[in-house]
Amino acid sequence: MSEPQPPKIEFPCDYVIKVIGTAAPDFREFVVEVVERHAPGIDETDITINDSRQGRFSSVQIKIVATGEPQLKALFEELKASGRVHMVL
Repeated sequence: MSEPQPPKIEFPCDYVIKVIGTAAPDFREFVVEVVERHAPGIDETDITINDSRQGRFSSVQIKIVATGEPQLKALFEELKASGRVHMVL
């Protein structure tokens, strides 16, 4: 028996990413700027931000139109390489 494969994503599609990092006044703008480079045309209504209970962390959730694995991989890598992002989901 073979291992079950994760479901294949059909591109292009709506794709929600959640970026968690240390809270800062410009964290939302930073995340949107990076995401916009990889997935232009983000609508303000597709952005949600939440702060942790103690306000130390922020999570920015953005709905994008994903065009393929290379786009998502490059986006995740740039966010993680910034040093400001703890996790990308």
